[in-house]
Amino acid sequence: MYVGPSVVAGKLSSPGHPRTRNPSLVTYRSGRHFLQLPGPTNTPDRVLRAMSKATIDHRGPDFEELTHRLLDGMRRVFRTERDVFIYPASGSGAWEAAIVNTLSAGDTVVAFDQGFFAQGWIKVAERFGIDVRVQPWDSRRGLTPEAVVALLDADSAHEIRVVIVVHNETSTGVTTDVEAIARAMHASGHPAMLYVDAVSSLAVTDLRHDEWGVDVTISGSQKGLMLPPGLSVMAAGPRAMEAHASAGLPRSYWDWTAQLTSNERGSFPYTPATNLLYGLEEALAMLEEEGLERVFARHDRFARATHAAVEAWGLEVFALDPEESSRAATAVIVPDGHDADALRATILDRFDMSLGTGLGEYKGQVFRIGHLGDLNALSLMGTLAGVEMGLKVAGIPHPRGGLDAAMHVLTDMEREG
Repeated sequence: MYVGPSVVAGKLSSPGHPRTRNPSLVTYRSGRHFLQLPGPTNTPDRVLRAMSKATIDHRGPDFEELTHRLLDGMRRVFRTERDVFIYPASGSGAWEAAIVNTLSAGDTVVAFDQGFFAQGWIKVAERFGIDVRVQPWDSRRGLTPEAVVALLDADSAHEIRVVIVVHNETSTGVTTDVEAIARAMHASGHPAMLYVDAVSSLAVTDLRHDEWGVDVTISGSQKGLMLPPGLSVMAAGPRAMEAHASAGLPRSYWDWTAQLTSNERGSFPYTPATNLLYGLEEALAMLEEEGLERVFARHDRFARATHAAVEAWGLEVFALDPEESSRAATAVIVPDGHDADALRATILDRFDMSLGTGLGEYKGQVFRIGHLGDLNALSLMGTLAGVEMGLKVAGIPHPRGGLDAAMHVLTDMEREG
């Protein structure tokens, strides 16, 4: 449960943080904190209660049954009948696991500079001695199949082993059509594998690991899966498992073979994060109760309502193509002469709501509204009200009407659906 800042010596101090903020008119934090980041997202009460259960023997029969239920549940979310893996880690751990299990030093991979998190893939691969061919890309647009296939067609020696694609670049709020890229890659005849970062798209935007022919898909627990940070999840197709058999990079903790051997017995090759796994089971149950198609439709409705509000405020969504704008989070550009982080600080201090910061080169230019995970229409409207009030207090010029525009989208789509 979030515990709000308290007044200490005339300043607002956040619990657990030695730093204090400037004096504020707010002296008591009533109600709940609005955690509207693109992740971590709000953890449902059901998941928190599940995580509070007593820890059990991770070598015992009850845990064995839990392990098999979780692996089957993750297969349904990834939409795969192949191997899935769960590690106590963040998404960064899953990136490393994908690389060390399938590649050797000197192998060539292609990565497009889609944004801050795409750059993370690049750094991890380079540290393992992988030859990463980094391709420039307009971060305000989704990656195109034509750009990928052009590189593969030029690679007559078939040196490229892997193409790395971020499905939803969390830092920019831009989504790429992975299905189109996967189909184009297979049609090209080039043997390169496709690795997909689905950290902020899994259980938010439609993704079909098997049907699309993705070789490795990775994600984390703290976004669409509605858990606290701490688990990474991944799916591996047959070509990735074949590559695993001959991969030469050193691995121990991440080793797929050790993981599969233990998983068959309903265990893990290390002490697992038992209580996070309890939470994962409950989150998977919630997703299945709602149904993945309805989960995707809900996120689409909330994204469109947010975009309508931003447009009504006269602000600019970072994604140039509305159809490529993320269903997980909307990145908003502040007008010249204004600081996005100052706006975020105002909204946090005055209205107790956390929004995402701009990352990398866009720090101070962009703020991000998370609208994924455990969220309903009223929570979204409260979020957008907080943004509109913050714009006014921060002195950022904007016409009124954002809330009304969002409301029209939500009510019209509700009637249609």
